[in-house]
Amino acid sequence: MLVLAALLLIAQRSNAQEDWRTAKALAGVDFTGLTPAQQTAALKILREEGCGCGCSMKLAECRVKDPACGVSKGLAGGVVKSLKAGKSPADIVKQLAEEAKKGPAPQPVLEDPISISITGDPVRGPANAKVTIVEFSDFQCPYCATAAGKIDNLLAKYPKDVRLVFKQFPLDIHGQAQLAAQASLAADKQKKFWELHDKMFANFRQLSRPNILTWAKEIGLDMPRFVKDMDSAEAKARVAKELQEGTDAGVSGTPTFFINGRKYNGSVELERLSPIVDQLK
Repeated sequence: MLVLAALLLIAQRSNAQEDWRTAKALAGVDFTGLTPAQQTAALKILREEGCGCGCSMKLAECRVKDPACGVSKGLAGGVVKSLKAGKSPADIVKQLAEEAKKGPAPQPVLEDPISISITGDPVRGPANAKVTIVEFSDFQCPYCATAAGKIDNLLAKYPKDVRLVFKQFPLDIHGQAQLAAQASLAADKQKKFWELHDKMFANFRQLSRPNILTWAKEIGLDMPRFVKDMDSAEAKARVAKELQEGTDAGVSGTPTFFINGRKYNGSVELERLSPIVDQLK
């Protein structure tokens, strides 16, 4: 029975991985107006061509696994639009290849800024920075771990003009994310949020309570106080509050960035963010 259950679990995981290869509906992609033949051609392109946002996934795969990705959404929409305009699949694939050489184009920030409270949140960068980036993030998210290093590059380039504000948004699909969020808040009470932040992102695949305690000790935290704060109702309530703030702001996946209150849906590569910062500073 145990062997059968294990085989069924493996099969279920395999099927989940195969979904994007067979799915005929993709998040954020509107096939309305395409003929059946054109839709078949669109799906073939989306299943075979890469996203280019740095995730190494195919376009259809990225739409299924990371629906918040603005790059795959934009490219997929472009494929559909090109087919409607009468372009051949071969020409579209060629165009995608040419675009890939340039790197993913940033999508514009939203025109209307929204208000996001940052009172008491961990901050990197000067308080008087002209550009404030608010990040909703999950310590167990691989995309967040990758983005963390890229945002550090931006902060290093603009030490006087950019500040980063961190918001908790642990996803239900990540079993250790909630605990990691609470741990980071506990570290923040001892002025060592960013030290634990860096440790956890560097080891996001090994997140667990024992490992978090080990890392907390390594960065010199008062351990009895840390454990008490990490497990406190206050920490759990703070995470819940920020989850709600993110949901209210339209966050559906991680990482999600707001630049001076405007949601940014593009790549977090330095060469893509720098022009935006230059315009705002």
